[in-house]
Amino acid sequence: MGKKVIEEIEKKITQEKEIPEFWPGDEITVYIKLKEGEKERLQVFTGTCIARKGSGLRETITVRKDSYGEGVERTFPLYSPVVAKVEIVKTREKNKLSPRAKMYYLKEKSE
Repeated sequence: MGKKVIEEIEKKITQEKEIPEFWPGDEITVYIKLKEGEKERLQVFTGTCIARKGSGLRETITVRKDSYGEGVERTFPLYSPVVAKVEIVKTREKNKLSPRAKMYYLKEKSE
């Protein structure tokens, strides 16, 4: 009985938030809500999605970008209230990159 209630809640929340369809290898922009004191602002994190894990409310993505010559990775829970929205900047070119589920090999390429 409890499992059914959880599934209904997950379904409702996942339908409310619009997440575009993207895959590891796509370049995306994640808008994060930050609260500083009493002010709230959006922080933008643009990079390549290198992993997508989980399903439903527990789904997370890992985004990697190079900042001043250093690789920076952040993991975001997709359905967190902190994530305002996700936009696709550029989809991967299917013939150049392999269709892998996790693109951890990009870590070594940038070093």
